[in-house]
Amino acid sequence: MPIDILPLILALVLGYLCGSIPFGLILTQAAGLGDIRKIGSGNIGATNVLRTGNRPVAAATLVLDALKAAIPILVARHFWGEDAAMLAAVGAFLGHCFPVWLGFKGGKGVAVMIGSLLSLAWPVGLIFCAVWLLIAYTRKMSSLAALTAAATAPIFAYVIVGDRLALTVLGLALLLFFQHRENIARLLNGTESTIGGDKKAS
Repeated sequence: MPIDILPLILALVLGYLCGSIPFGLILTQAAGLGDIRKIGSGNIGATNVLRTGNRPVAAATLVLDALKAAIPILVARHFWGEDAAMLAAVGAFLGHCFPVWLGFKGGKGVAVMIGSLLSLAWPVGLIFCAVWLLIAYTRKMSSLAALTAAATAPIFAYVIVGDRLALTVLGLALLLFFQHRENIARLLNGTESTIGGDKKAS
């Protein structure tokens, strides 16, 4: 195996292992809220944790899910460079969405994408958050906000940083869209839930 390939593989594996830690499941069980996989949409992310009614646990899930992407990215960048950092982001996203410990059924990746973007290029991460907040505030749909922010992120990544980061962010955005495929179907037929509204899966 060429020596220059090994750090990239290590970064990908490191990202996956960190990303696959199911903080939503761990925190809800620790708080006595039951198995999050049997609540709401069954998703392990912060949005579904919020359905338990425990906002502190949901907030903690959001922060930890972002950190489990940020930490391997920063470690990979420090030891192996920027290409390794981008692969660590991909690994973290894959680990969160498809954790081997939970039968490859994980979250949808919004918090992980936030952590990834803030670590890879913080201006792009801040814009992602701003777009999410704008759409969430005006349209009252968490899924639409996430999809819009993800769709525009590769453009800002290209303009602010360059094509390599843009391609990485595009890959993350495509994965996020795949994880939101059921939400997209509901958006298209007008049955998607709104923030503070009904309790359909989102």
